[in-house]
Amino acid sequence: MPIADVKSYLAAAAGLFRVRADNPDLTRAQFDAFSKQIPLLYFILISNTIAVAYTYVPLAPAWLTMIVPGVLSVLAGLRTFWWLRQRHLVRSDADILRNLRATNWLTLPIAAGFTAWSFALYPYGDPFAKSQVAFYMAVTVIGCIFSLMHLRSAALIVTLVVDVPYVLFFFATGEPTLKAIAVNNLLVSGAMVTVLFIYYRDFADLVASRKSLLAQQAATQALSDENFRLANLDSLTELPNRRRFFAELATAFGDAERRNIRLAVGIIDLDGFKPINDNYGHTVGDRVLIEAGRRIREVCEGFGPHRVEFARLGGDEFGLVVCGDPDDEDLARLGERIGDHVKLPYQLDTAHTGLSCSIGFAQFPRSATSAEALYECADYALYHAKRHARGRTVIFSSELEAEIRSRGVIENLLRASDFGAEMNLVFQPIVDAMSERTAGFEVLARWHSPRLGLVSPADFIPAAERIGLIRPLTQALLVRALATAKTWSDDIRLSFNLSAHDICSPDGILPLISIIEKSGVPPRRIDFEITETAVTFDFVRAQQSIAALKAMGCGISLDDFGTGYSSLSHVHRLPLDKIKVDRSFVADVNDNPISHKIIKSLTGLCDDMEIACVVEGVETRAQLDSLRRLGCDFIQGYYFAKPMPADAIADYLAAEDQRLDDAKRAARGAA
Repeated sequence: MPIADVKSYLAAAAGLFRVRADNPDLTRAQFDAFSKQIPLLYFILISNTIAVAYTYVPLAPAWLTMIVPGVLSVLAGLRTFWWLRQRHLVRSDADILRNLRATNWLTLPIAAGFTAWSFALYPYGDPFAKSQVAFYMAVTVIGCIFSLMHLRSAALIVTLVVDVPYVLFFFATGEPTLKAIAVNNLLVSGAMVTVLFIYYRDFADLVASRKSLLAQQAATQALSDENFRLANLDSLTELPNRRRFFAELATAFGDAERRNIRLAVGIIDLDGFKPINDNYGHTVGDRVLIEAGRRIREVCEGFGPHRVEFARLGGDEFGLVVCGDPDDEDLARLGERIGDHVKLPYQLDTAHTGLSCSIGFAQFPRSATSAEALYECADYALYHAKRHARGRTVIFSSELEAEIRSRGVIENLLRASDFGAEMNLVFQPIVDAMSERTAGFEVLARWHSPRLGLVSPADFIPAAERIGLIRPLTQALLVRALATAKTWSDDIRLSFNLSAHDICSPDGILPLISIIEKSGVPPRRIDFEITETAVTFDFVRAQQSIAALKAMGCGISLDDFGTGYSSLSHVHRLPLDKIKVDRSFVADVNDNPISHKIIKSLTGLCDDMEIACVVEGVETRAQLDSLRRLGCDFIQGYYFAKPMPADAIADYLAAEDQRLDDAKRAARGAA
């Protein structure tokens, strides 16, 4: 064998008796595990040593039966105490490596000391006492190997120092029984060493796997945190957004309710902002919004002793949550300061712009007993300010409470309405981003009241939920939507919205399943859209309802992702087929890097989870091209079509076929 190979084998063998310094994670794991095992090691040594010493007291000199084992036991006890202290100390990697190496080499004199003491006792004993020495050494070394499993080098040193002299010594006695014991111990120790190598290898693999898993979790958490930050940040002003506002409101309301103190919600609307947009363009308008947001934030941050949470709710509307038991005078003073700062001139290039703001406040517990109701009261106070006290602050009062009751008119008319006669359906295409061919239609409800005229879904859907009519309304609309979808070709899907009451009531999903089965439309052609707000209403029951629909073969879409209580846990725990990205991210996707990053992140998430990404609110070709480059799968918006009645769908599809055929012919001609 070449000398180089011999040196290599010798170096590898010597490496088995040293603590590795190239893997700090493994070294730290060894230290943590070893510090828990070492008390057991010394307990085995001390208890077995005392037992042997006790047997030899009448047979051997006192220095062998009392002094030597006493010294060895004290040393073992001191080491035990030292290791017990390490459990509560924070050590550096270098310190851990130094201590493990010291322990590794301490095993040699300790093992040699106990071995020498055993051999020194042996000649004084009778056959039974001599057998006890043999038993003591064999059992103790096995126990030590077990206790030193996490520090392989130390276990090997103990095995070498104890077992080699052990076998030679008892073979030299010439006693057949002791020779057999020596051979047996040698075989068992060999097996133990084999187990030691396997265990150490698996332990090292486990540490490496844990490190890899922690790295993956850290990367996932970083992505989640970044998405959470972006989803809670207004892309234009970099203020907290609407989602963050309502989260802060819920937290502050719970705290105020628990402590029985006052809490106020304020809504700010900029007066005169629309003319700025119209006269100077959206670029100037955006800069005005940024500056107005900065001024209001400065006022809020300096409004001690009250803590004010400030956010942009959308457009030129901002929200406030005033904590710390504010009274009406505090709110009036805050509103006045904000108004004074907003009124200051805005100088942008050559344009000098001026505007004011109207503010509505509502106070808990006087105005409302829930966070949602408190916000609605503030919104109504703002509405009153815009109508009757423009540019001023209005605090919700009993007089305004009487006015808001008139909103119950919608609820009363809805109770008396004939769904079949008054409710209409319109359909908006959902288009494949690459082929630009319609893949399905989302069905939308419209209410034409004989008394009120056309009522927005934003008004009558919440009203139907409040008065318990949403489930019969959903069922009636689903019957009509499926009847329309049955007339379409088999490759076109129907997308239908469900509310929290539809998926979270005990038997809410059963009538829908029955309707689907009777419709004759294959469930695979149906997508049900749900919002995260609906899911969080009762997640467990919603999860069960969604699973039932999924088991039928229906698709599940998570609607308005990025504007509700967006959570990766919902995406992970629900059997989703699609995620619908809210239109608020699309309007400035080509101008705002944050919106671009959010959509890119969401499309990446969808791609990783193998679910489709649908983007709403696409109105221009430039937006469509950007979204296609970002990997969006489906597009919905006015660029392709506005919502249309059922009888217009055939013409729309025919026109689409003609457009795509013309595009193909033009492409062939260009080629």
